[in-house]
Amino acid sequence: MGVVAGLYTYPIKGCAGVALSEVELTEAGVADDRSFMVVGEDGVFRSQRRDPRLAVVRPEVGEGGKRLSLRAHGVETLHVDVDLDGARREVMLFGTPFRGIDQGDDAAEWMSTVLGKPSRLVRVPPEHDRVTDGLTPGTSGYADSSAVHMVSRASLDELNGRLEGAGLPMSRFRPNIVVEGWDVPHREDLARRVSLGDAELGYTKLAIRCAVTTIDQVGGHKAGHEPLRTLASYRRAAAGGVAFGAKFSVVRTGRLALGMEIVVTAWGDSELTVRG
Repeated sequence: MGVVAGLYTYPIKGCAGVALSEVELTEAGVADDRSFMVVGEDGVFRSQRRDPRLAVVRPEVGEGGKRLSLRAHGVETLHVDVDLDGARREVMLFGTPFRGIDQGDDAAEWMSTVLGKPSRLVRVPPEHDRVTDGLTPGTSGYADSSAVHMVSRASLDELNGRLEGAGLPMSRFRPNIVVEGWDVPHREDLARRVSLGDAELGYTKLAIRCAVTTIDQVGGHKAGHEPLRTLASYRRAAAGGVAFGAKFSVVRTGRLALGMEIVVTAWGDSELTVRG
């Protein structure tokens, strides 16, 4: 039996997460998760892969989603009235076109200052009807794919035991749910149906890791080749790439809270080709 030891939402894709004690799990994942996105003037999304300074932006959504606060060290805090009615514009996420609502010139100027390049901030429109792939189809906002990313502390402990030098914090992997209590690492790989109170998650696929895991999430800069180098030695996925954590779709919505029991009601087989 595992328990929820960490809950996080990432209101702006690529920016800092917000730690929560309880939250509503919606059809699109943890409330407010990846509901905003930073794009270039061409509408293509910005990611820490190329813009690591996104990590230093600390957003906070308030007033029931009507207010967005933007904070970063050395920059005056900006409060934005969230626009849900403005003109839609085309945005691109991994080559797939979606729609976004531009949040105005003040937000654009603030983001451009922090990132050092012209940028705009957009929000998922209310009519957003994205369908995500994987074993259990679902929906999400501007997440890379599925709505919920789950990682266990046992998995991080296993990785850190293999790394040379100091271990890495969980923030490198940007999970929504952190599980404690599983004594065997990577059990999230095998969980196919997960109950958390009234909510239920369905497994979609392994979380394939990219260069974002090499970004220092406090300083917003690349910090070497780890953990990708070490993960490649024991976490190669059959579909390609290296895996750490698992992605899930929301099968049934509900309230999540720290300390909540996590009950796996269905298990599956490993999708790794190299493990140890």
